[in-house]
Amino acid sequence: MNASLAPTIRHDWTRAEITALFALPFSDLMFQAQSVHRAHFNPNEVQVSTLCSIKTGACPEDCAYCPQSARYDTGLEREKLMAVEKVIEEAKAAKASGATRFCMGAAWRSPKNKDMPYVTTMVQGVKALGLETCMTLGMLDESQAQELADAGLDYYNHNLDTSPEYYGEIITTRTYQDRLETLANVRKAGMKVCCGGIVGMGEEENDRAGLLQQLANMPEHPESVPINMLVKVGGTPLENEADLDPFDFLRTIAVARILMPQSHVRLSAGREQMNEQTQAMAFLAGANSIFYGEKLLTTPNPEANKDMQLFKKLGIKPEAYEVHEDESEQEASIVHQLQEAAMDSMFYNAAK
Repeated sequence: MNASLAPTIRHDWTRAEITALFALPFSDLMFQAQSVHRAHFNPNEVQVSTLCSIKTGACPEDCAYCPQSARYDTGLEREKLMAVEKVIEEAKAAKASGATRFCMGAAWRSPKNKDMPYVTTMVQGVKALGLETCMTLGMLDESQAQELADAGLDYYNHNLDTSPEYYGEIITTRTYQDRLETLANVRKAGMKVCCGGIVGMGEEENDRAGLLQQLANMPEHPESVPINMLVKVGGTPLENEADLDPFDFLRTIAVARILMPQSHVRLSAGREQMNEQTQAMAFLAGANSIFYGEKLLTTPNPEANKDMQLFKKLGIKPEAYEVHEDESEQEASIVHQLQEAAMDSMFYNAAK
């Protein structure tokens, strides 16, 4: 990392500037993205997260890409909210496999008040293991965001999905402004933001530029920016969408890196369909975070050992997460409390 070479952090990018970046010759774009990346990060480290679905299916939203929507017949079985004890076991396994952040996702439009004690206890238990915590639970109001922050949640994920102009083609049951308000509530509560989108949903390059413009012009850049490649699932409206050219995906990664120099850009959904060479190019383009493990909520993800094999080939190592001494004492106390608690009582049917 070389601070003297670090570019100015901007929040005033125009659409024309961003489309001009997309139009650069590929080698020039990659060189610029790699230069920005090296000015802010160790280029041979990648942050590793694991994602666990704590409540699957029966979501009332109509997101056209999502197999968890109750509106589509994708063969996905509804599952109850996972017991807290089971979540902790999953987090332990994730840590043992090399993950430093544990992300928990629930298929809700937004959590109900009765859900909050369960999810906050999950946050406390996962943090007690020495892992960073992230959740995606749908929309949050101010009080819910504050409750999660008070429990110690590090990151909240809430994607914008696509550009404001194309958004109505993908989802009609919540507005773009709804998403921005949730992100504002997360920031106000003091949590870090995980926010990105999906490419390959039939959008134009201008829409990919529009998505990145929205992210880069936020008052604070998201600390984590997941760039997802559409995973086409039978039964969803996008199941027959044409494949996106891998070079268009790589350009999106590179432009995201240039616009948001200090953010972790995550190579997220769709890695199962990418060969090693495409993933390696994504790291060269500035991606420095991945989801790690067999499943990404309900769609396949490369097996963990394959990721480690690729890391070895590329000379990459997982980015470390430091736990401070005062945090360690607090975490040990939480572990003790959780071990004494009757976790089976924290299990209820949230499938409806």
